[in-house]
Amino acid sequence: MAGMRHGQEIVVALATVAIFAAASLVNPRFLLESNLNTIFSGNAYVAIAAIGMSLVIISGNIDVSVGAVIGVLATIAGTLAVRGYPVWICWTAPIVAGMLTTTCMGALVAYARIPSIVVTLGMLSILRGALITVTDGVWITDLPQEFLLARMQFLGLPAPVVLMVGLTILTALIMRHSALGRAIYAVGGNAEAARSAGIRVPRTLLAVFALHGFFAGVAALLFATQLQVIQSSVPSGLELTIITASVIGGVSILGGSGTVIGSTLAAMLFAAIGSSLIFVNVSAYWLKAIVGLLILATVLADIARRGRVE
Repeated sequence: MAGMRHGQEIVVALATVAIFAAASLVNPRFLLESNLNTIFSGNAYVAIAAIGMSLVIISGNIDVSVGAVIGVLATIAGTLAVRGYPVWICWTAPIVAGMLTTTCMGALVAYARIPSIVVTLGMLSILRGALITVTDGVWITDLPQEFLLARMQFLGLPAPVVLMVGLTILTALIMRHSALGRAIYAVGGNAEAARSAGIRVPRTLLAVFALHGFFAGVAALLFATQLQVIQSSVPSGLELTIITASVIGGVSILGGSGTVIGSTLAAMLFAAIGSSLIFVNVSAYWLKAIVGLLILATVLADIARRGRVE
C-alpha cells in the first residue's frame, strides 16, 4: 500500500506540472510572480488545513466542520488584533482555541463513541450560527501591519509557503517514524486489531483531533492575515475543498492509508487548475465539475485497490 500512496503523490505532482506547462503555453502571463504568489501563498492555508484533515481521515474519521472552525478562529484573531492585543496573543489564540474545539469533538468521538460525522455536523451548525449571531457578519477592518503574518517573508520566501512546506515535511516524518504515526494508521486500518495490539485507541483519536485543531488554527491565522479585512463569516465550501485535497492526495476515505505530502500537492493542484481556467478564459465554475470527477475517480480507484489487496 505504501507504493500505491507514493504513486498517487507522483500522479498529482505530474498533473500540477502539466497544468502549469499547458496554461503558460496558452497564456505566458500565468507564470507571472503575482499569479504564482496567489497560487502558492494564497492557498497555503488550504494545504495546511488539509494536513490535519488527512490525519483525521487516516484515523477512520472525518470533520465537516473545519470550514466553520477556520471562520470562527480567523474572526477571533482579527478581533484581538484590532483591539490592540500583542501580536503574539493574536497569533497564538486561534491555535489554542482550535485545539480546544477539536479536542472536545475528539473526546465525543473517542470516549462517547459518537460517529465523527454526527459530532462535526453538530459543531458546524453551532459555530456557523454562533458566528453570525455574535458578529452579524460585520467585516473586521484596520488590521495592524504587524499582525499580517501571511504577508511576511521568512528566509526570503513568503511565510505561508515556508509554513506549508515545513509543516508538511514535519508531519510526514512524524507519521512515518513515530509511534503516534503508526498508531494512527493502525487505528484507521482496523481499530479492534489496534486495540488488541495494545494501542490505546481513544487516546490516539484524541491526539489526532488535537493535532487537527492545531493545523486548523494555523490555517485560520494565514486566512485572516491575507488581506487588510476579515469577513466574519464561514468561508463557503472550504470544508469540501480541504476534504477533497486529502482524498485526491491519496488519503483513503475508508481510513488507514495515505500521506500528508499528497494532500499538500493536491491543494496546490486545485489552486493551479482554478487559476489556469481564468487565464485560458474558461469559467471557473468548471473547477467544481473537475474536482467532482477527480473525487469519484479517486474513491473508486481506492476501493478497487483495497479489493485487490484483500
